[in-house]
Amino acid sequence: MLEYKQSELEVMIGHAQYVPSLNSVFPWTSLISMVTDHFTHRDYPHKVTDSIIITTEDATKDLPDFLLAMNLTDKVRFKVQTGDWLAITDFCAYTESSWIDSIIREKYINMHFQPIITSEGSIYGYELLARFINNDGETIYPDVIFPGARARGRTFALDRLCRIQGVRQVARLQKNQKAFINFIPTAIYRPEYCLKTTTAVANQLNIDNERFVFEVVETEKTDDTDHLKSILTYYQDNGFCYALDDVGAGYNTLDLLSDLKPPYVKLDRQFVDGVHASSDKQAVALAFLEKADEYGAVTLAEGIESADDFKWLKSLGYQLFQGYLFGKPLPDPLDVDRIDLTLL
Repeated sequence: MLEYKQSELEVMIGHAQYVPSLNSVFPWTSLISMVTDHFTHRDYPHKVTDSIIITTEDATKDLPDFLLAMNLTDKVRFKVQTGDWLAITDFCAYTESSWIDSIIREKYINMHFQPIITSEGSIYGYELLARFINNDGETIYPDVIFPGARARGRTFALDRLCRIQGVRQVARLQKNQKAFINFIPTAIYRPEYCLKTTTAVANQLNIDNERFVFEVVETEKTDDTDHLKSILTYYQDNGFCYALDDVGAGYNTLDLLSDLKPPYVKLDRQFVDGVHASSDKQAVALAFLEKADEYGAVTLAEGIESADDFKWLKSLGYQLFQGYLFGKPLPDPLDVDRIDLTLL
């Protein structure tokens, strides 16, 4: 818990924390009294310790409307477990994302396989992509479930489920193929604890750890490079490889490549699509290739849908390739060990 400082009050309510920022006109002690009176009147269980109120999620559902009636919503934020501080008006999104809990609890997840090939067409490995199923058997895609997990404060649990399920799929691959598995660095607090189960499952499979390539997911941006280093060091110390995904976008810069020196670098699809005809994209592709070559990283271009883009990147010196041109994500790995490039 944070200590009380000046006009800030931190209140824990069930799985949420509230921090009203109040001025002297409306003292924080008055808000505690009003909120507890609200809970008492409705027979909601709660406990007050100093500036902390503990109650249930059901009780909390009434709080946004209660504060709205007093025009105090702009004074209050809430925090789900160790997540980010959010406006109290976002609490509805938290409750409406409760379906995430059943997805995680029942492990309604399937992994799809998208091939990653060499310049000659051999299948080097697969990226393992999570697909989720609801109670009606309908597919829920990551762009829906991960925002819901963030709202619900379940990003770590969902990320952990995906990592473990991904690791288990390596047994379905040919022995010379690698498994590329995404992870969200901001979901991992202490790698020696948060990644313990993942590494244990990998070790139980009795498969060379170098066959696993853990990819930093760019969409979950992090400004804490030291924290990211600690995670990548943990993977490396345990014999795993790692990759920076979506290079060229977000926080992945040339400086970051020099700093982290990832064994694999994936050029972001926005610089791949149409690269054969764009001097600007060609400049980005060349700059990252040169930086990767400085320390011997393997370069992978993702999102390839055009034969012209593939041929241009291949001629430049990129080593691995991924995209719909070679295969869409499928529920099973291919029953061949190479893609026929003569048809391109």
